[in-house]
Amino acid sequence: MPVTTYSPAAGPSPVGGFGTEDNPLVHPITGERLVFRKRARDTGGELFELTVYMGPASFVAVPHVHPEQEERFEISGAEVMFRIGRSEQRHAPGDVVVVPAGAPHTWWNPGQIEATTLVQFRPALDIETLFETWFGLAAAGKVNRKGVPNPLQLMVLTRAFHREARPAPPLSWLAVPASYVLAPIGRALGYKARYDEYSGPLPANDSRPEDKNS
Repeated sequence: MPVTTYSPAAGPSPVGGFGTEDNPLVHPITGERLVFRKRARDTGGELFELTVYMGPASFVAVPHVHPEQEERFEISGAEVMFRIGRSEQRHAPGDVVVVPAGAPHTWWNPGQIEATTLVQFRPALDIETLFETWFGLAAAGKVNRKGVPNPLQLMVLTRAFHREARPAPPLSWLAVPASYVLAPIGRALGYKARYDEYSGPLPANDSRPEDKNS
């Protein structure tokens, strides 16, 4: 299947232009590829749905928690390994995995065949923008060899998307309090939670702050 990686240098895309079949979000370090199926604006904020394609040995960059969202996975294509809390389990195509809000988790493809997983978040919140920023930074080469942005950028994201995601404990015990102090410093230095080159310009009627500063 051909993969198109968007180039931040190409300039802003129209809203909704990223995360499509023609222009998926691609993380060059972790090997993930995302295609959005149902966005918050399509479901009245009740659901965000996407397909995650994980190539051989693909992984999620950071074990994490979604404080206010349930995450549901429908596995197909190949087996996927999950770690939820302290439990680690391999799931086969056809399995459904539900991670409740607040549960630390991560997942990866342990095999040599691409795994295709339908993922749903309830409620949607603004997880779409978080994905666009996270993958946009990776595509622009602004992450380390583990696929993670620099500490000040990470603090800006942790603060802005505190409802959507945070690192799993024990890292969150330091990262979340630190974000109150370090996120304003990061923003003052030009780091953002949302970039037009990764998400497209906000519509004129969108009341969200440009940087989701909260």
